[in-house]
Amino acid sequence: MNNFKKIGLTALAASLVTTSVFAGSLDVTGNASIGVKNTTGTKDSSSGKSWTMGNDITFSGAGELENGLNVALSFNIDQADNTNFAGGPFDSHSVTISSDTLGAFKFSGEGGSSAQGAMDAGAAGDLWDNGTGVAEITGAAAGDNSIFYTLPEMMDGVAITASMSPGRAGQETHTSYGLTYTGVEGLSVELGKGDSGAPTAEIESTTMSASYAIGSFTVSASNTEADKTGANNREVDAFQLAYTVTEDLSVTYGEETFETVGAATDEEIESFGVSYTTGGMTLKANTFEAKGAGNVAGAKTDRWALSAAFAF
Repeated sequence: MNNFKKIGLTALAASLVTTSVFAGSLDVTGNASIGVKNTTGTKDSSSGKSWTMGNDITFSGAGELENGLNVALSFNIDQADNTNFAGGPFDSHSVTISSDTLGAFKFSGEGGSSAQGAMDAGAAGDLWDNGTGVAEITGAAAGDNSIFYTLPEMMDGVAITASMSPGRAGQETHTSYGLTYTGVEGLSVELGKGDSGAPTAEIESTTMSASYAIGSFTVSASNTEADKTGANNREVDAFQLAYTVTEDLSVTYGEETFETVGAATDEEIESFGVSYTTGGMTLKANTFEAKGAGNVAGAKTDRWALSAAFAF
């Protein structure tokens, strides 16, 4: 090999090494679903059975800089969500900067979460959000225009998170923190606390949850309490028992109870579900029963739902 070829190959190898420092990737993933549902009872706002559909696409890019920092971008397109872009399909979007030493800083323009809000879905999976007539408990400030920080690992099995949102007009800066412990096999314990709302109507939210998996069974329980200045406080207790029949088939039973200070009637929801996954498709069948929706004695809502979801 002559010197010219040696120099050329050496330069090429060096350029490839240098370029790899800035190497990144852009991935596109999507989800789609179709389903049918039927709701009956005193809180029925539908007119018989109805079809449902979901669709969204997420663009994700990531790469490592020469200084060791990792940068990731995520942008979601969802036709069903146009909260901040009236008439448009754009949804959650964020930029994450991370390293093993610094931890991870996630900057969310829309669709992020507070540290407490990331934990308040409840052990049963927010059964209220299924046409039951039960309203959501407002947790710590939503993650729009916020920073979510995950601290680097300092102890095995312990994860600490914190978040900050500057708040909207008339509101102060909102802060939140979360603590997760997974140091015992099969056990997960979480604690989250945060605030939101205007100074005269501030909401202090606290979530505590635990789950334990043994064999094919997983038991989960959670409690979220929202204390609002100048208004009645609300609290929700949730419970779920999940059984994994096979690697693809699972069965769940869940309950949620909403208590409102000053209300004589609690809101109660229970659900039974079956889920089967094959390839990139998940088939689900669920039933829901809600009693006392809106804290009205005798109010009762029943719903069944079938769905097929696809990931690609």
